Amino acid sequence: MNRITIFLTTLVVLGIVSIRANAHCQIPCGIYDDNLRFTLMAEHITTIEKSMKEIIRLSGGKTMDYNQLIRWVQNKDKHADNLSEIVTYYFMAQRVMPADQNDTKNHEKYVREITLLHQLLYHAMKTKQTTDLDEIGKLRELLKQFQASYLAKQAGK
Repeated sequence: MNRITIFLTTLVVLGIVSIRANAHCQIPCGIYDDNLRFTLMAEHITTIEKSMKEIIRLSGGKTMDYNQLIRWVQNKDKHADNLSEIVTYYFMAQRVMPADQNDTKNHEKYVREITLLHQLLYHAMKTKQTTDLDEIGKLRELLKQFQASYLAKQAGK
């Protein structure tokens, strides 16, 4: 094979490998920061809110700017997906551990946190279906409740 073919093959292989890499590898490497995840989640909620407001604004104009409207819908959906990924792959799959039902205090905390995470996931999905800004308030309140419960666990309370 000539050098160009080898070079191009190497680029393709590296491209495929890099696409398959996932930031949340689900091994206990310990490099992720819970507080950063909360900051990212809040940022995604704020971005969804801004996207909704822009969609509403663009939809009310005399002339429709479909290009910008579509871009804001895609942006809203992307950030809802990113929020959902943190909820599921970071917290539900890795950080909130099932508790023995006989350990009443820890089991109640586990159920409360899983319930809050599921509600966050549900309302993130709802933001993809609508521009109802009430969903933003629900997401912020649920995030606040989950963060308080989760960080209390981390502090040993």
